[in-house]
Amino acid sequence: MIKIPPFIQNLEPYKAGKPIAELMREKKLTRVVKLASNENPIGPSPRAIEAIRNSVLGLNRYSDPAGYDLVMKIADKFKVQPNHVIAGHGTDSLLAYVVSAFTNEEDEIITSEGSFIGIYVSVRKLGRNLTQVPLKNYAFDLDAIVAAISDKTNMIYLANPNNPTGTMFTRTEFERFMEQVPAHIMVILDEAYTDYACEYPDYPNGIRYDYENLVITRTLSKALGLAGLRIGYAVGPDKVIESLYKVRLPFEPNYLAQQAAIAALDDDEFLAETIELNKQSLALFKACFDENGMQHVASYTNFILVLMPSISFAKAFAEACLDRGLIVRHVDRFGLPEGIRINSGTMEETVFATQVISEVYQLLLKRKPEGS
Repeated sequence: MIKIPPFIQNLEPYKAGKPIAELMREKKLTRVVKLASNENPIGPSPRAIEAIRNSVLGLNRYSDPAGYDLVMKIADKFKVQPNHVIAGHGTDSLLAYVVSAFTNEEDEIITSEGSFIGIYVSVRKLGRNLTQVPLKNYAFDLDAIVAAISDKTNMIYLANPNNPTGTMFTRTEFERFMEQVPAHIMVILDEAYTDYACEYPDYPNGIRYDYENLVITRTLSKALGLAGLRIGYAVGPDKVIESLYKVRLPFEPNYLAQQAAIAALDDDEFLAETIELNKQSLALFKACFDENGMQHVASYTNFILVLMPSISFAKAFAEACLDRGLIVRHVDRFGLPEGIRINSGTMEETVFATQVISEVYQLLLKRKPEGS
């Protein structure tokens, strides 16, 4: 019999938000609104769509393994050297490559509880040692992470803003943190929601820094609407990027993803529309939460974490929303079992969602689910 390593047997794979088509089949619904995966509700960048249309005749060819045009676009847009950039199939892929390229079995990776589940999977599937520091006020506790560093620590993962809590640490906090981290410990700074957070003056914006032990990961899945293409990039020291090219799969990202990303990075009008819609949608959600007395966490992203009275209440809430055609995310697997994450939608979707949320929450308060 084939032997499966214990760390693979015990691994809990990443579980994505429920697809719309699946819920429609299960519940026999004619209308479903999905606000569970932090996607862009208005679709992909129009420039990206046009780029895909103009590129389909090239599908018989492999993509450029160096992603030259995309790398040059990223380098030019963010004023970094091209040899400090690598593109890949989304943040998940890049995180997996960083962990595999720069850690050994005996190494320890430190991060926070209640953060992006993808990093937990990337670390555990390689049998690495994962240390999770508790959140402080639903945010990364940078001082506690520094205090947790041991002689086995060689990597730290930070998400800023954090998913699923939406919280952000400031430029001052980040710089103080980096001053305390030994130079041999790599720091991954996941900035998946940078497009939403960068308008805040205190946002660190990792690409501006030149630390030799810092690598930044970003995605085009969120604000630029390319989640279905799986496209992201990392920026870091040239030696780090060179090593990542050695472990990255060949011809990644795929041809259409590269062409769409190049076009989307130039679509400032679409990005501005997305940011404005996000502000309006989240404002409606906050008003709904406040009106219903629902505790929620201040967010710097395109989603809000709502805190339910109990774990059973959160589970019942998510299920009751599904019954009514609204997909939200119960973030128990992220380490926040009482949390429900809800991302912004179109204004029509947001109005529908607030109606469902109010109805379900008040109904469950009256029923008082077991364990609440």
